[in-house]
Amino acid sequence: MPSETLLIVDDEESILRQLTWAFKEDFKIATAQTPEEAFEAIKSKKPCLMILDLALTGDPEDLEGFRVLEEALIIKPLLKVIVITGHDERENALKAIEKGAYDFFTKPIVVDELRVTLTRAAYLFSLEDELNKLRKKVSRKHEFEGIIAMSTPMLDIFNTAKKVAPTDVSVLITGENGTGKELMAKAIHNISARSEMPFVPINCAAIPENLLESELFGHEKGSFTGAHASRPGKFEIADQGTIFLDEIGYLAPKLQVKILRFLQDQVIERVGGREPIQLNVRIIAATNRDLETMLKENAFREDLYYRINTIRINIPPLRERGDDIMLLAMNFLHHYNIDLKKNIRGFSQPAQRLIHLYSWPGNIRELENLVKRAVIMATERLIQPEDLDIPDWAKLLEGQTTEMPGGVSLEEAQAFGGKTLREAREEAERRSIINALLRTNGNVSAAAEELDISRPTLHDLMKKHGIDPADYRTPKGNK
Repeated sequence: MPSETLLIVDDEESILRQLTWAFKEDFKIATAQTPEEAFEAIKSKKPCLMILDLALTGDPEDLEGFRVLEEALIIKPLLKVIVITGHDERENALKAIEKGAYDFFTKPIVVDELRVTLTRAAYLFSLEDELNKLRKKVSRKHEFEGIIAMSTPMLDIFNTAKKVAPTDVSVLITGENGTGKELMAKAIHNISARSEMPFVPINCAAIPENLLESELFGHEKGSFTGAHASRPGKFEIADQGTIFLDEIGYLAPKLQVKILRFLQDQVIERVGGREPIQLNVRIIAATNRDLETMLKENAFREDLYYRINTIRINIPPLRERGDDIMLLAMNFLHHYNIDLKKNIRGFSQPAQRLIHLYSWPGNIRELENLVKRAVIMATERLIQPEDLDIPDWAKLLEGQTTEMPGGVSLEEAQAFGGKTLREAREEAERRSIINALLRTNGNVSAAAEELDISRPTLHDLMKKHGIDPADYRTPKGNK
């Protein structure tokens, strides 16, 4: 008895019958003739494979299949989609691959060849699905659903997210651009009871106001010029799951009212529609705007603000996250070493000092981009300050490297303002040990050699500061 489900999406009944007959011994079969039927089947049947005819309407110029492909992968990211195109439509097939399709076949279909591809795709799906499940079970001390941190503010945020995730209350995530607001929203979704259902993000600031209503709530055929067919909006696609309203502070007043109504009744109406549609969707919103000031200026509805702000998570900017900065830098270094087939060992001490001194206005996104550039540009085994291409890096280092009495640098003295000399020295000692472990991938012997102390002495110091070298080792799968 087949265990995996294959969804076949084609508007021609004869094609559905032919493919069903061809593969019924290999897979459980589900079929759909319209986009809406396909989305419903993905949610209810949970297929691992989908055969999709790009020209669903039969008109090669009306490639409704691209929309099905994109939204199907939002609903089920691991889904393996094999698209079917006409013999002379290779360009469309390649475009589908770029949008996430697993493979393509041109008509007429050779069933035996397609069966081989489906079997391989099903095996790949099973491996990725198992890996996904294992990753959810594995708990790393400094990782929360892919978000890495060791600073107290971020660990407190992790605890809050874990508490709020099992509930259905609305969450408002605030913070500067590039701090990881969408990652946090996805993390909350991933450990909620809705984790197997869609997570649908939409940036409210990136879509023109006259189009955003249709994107959010869908529209009926003929409701406006160009509405040649009825389409569900993001809320319908997110049914039973989570919708992430990024940059909600940019919503126009009219749309604020419609979001408020949904939060009150869980009901929407499509543009041009008359029938209410009942849904079950959790809302997580985010913004980098000051909503409190917008309330005073009547630019944001007070009732909506309190509805979305049941739980608030404020993600601090990178410059306020202390040791997280170097932890993230090392993580990006390991990632791009693998991705770019390089073997950069770490960051030189001047480069580390520069990373700590820089204000990171672009936050984590900027850090990742600059580390990627450094991995590409580096000519030595350690990344140097010039590799990072931080603006005015030489002046930044020159103005902040004056040594204070006792070997404590000026930037360290400024960071430890208000602390006793003993506290400042202990903090500097702790940072030195952590940085050495980061550079040596948690190798105690190598770190001791770099610090010019004995291995037993380093063990004593790590015990004193509560440092576990295992926390600074790259997982085996990332080497």
